[in-house]
Amino acid sequence: QVQLVESGGGLVPAGGSLRLSCAASGRTFSSYIMAWFRQAPGKEREFVGLISRTGDTTIYEDSVKGRFTISRDNAKNTVDLQMNSLKPEGTAVYYCAAHSKSYFTRDRTWYDDWGQGTQVTVSS
Repeated sequence: QVQLVESGGGLVPAGGSLRLSCAASGRTFSSYIMAWFRQAPGKEREFVGLISRTGDTTIYEDSVKGRFTISRDNAKNTVDLQMNSLKPEGTAVYYCAAHSKSYFTRDRTWYDDWGQGTQVTVSS
């Protein structure tokens, strides 16, 4: 179990940038694969990207490749999502999530712990 708290959301114009941060509790943060998901009103929660335990590997949803970057700092127990060239369809609540297994997955049902989410609104 790990406690997760997202921050950094807000209102940004299309084409702009935001950096989200997820702060985790505990001394076992480095044991978790961390991921970002997002959920727009009336839609299912969808995978955005993930980062491996050591930070050496990242995987992104095709729609955000080249625009979003995930990083982590295990010494600070944080994982960040840098979002550039934001589009109106990126408007959603963004969540960080963690799972303790050794495999990568974009399936939200495999993630055990979730933050409360932070709202990102992209205006056109």
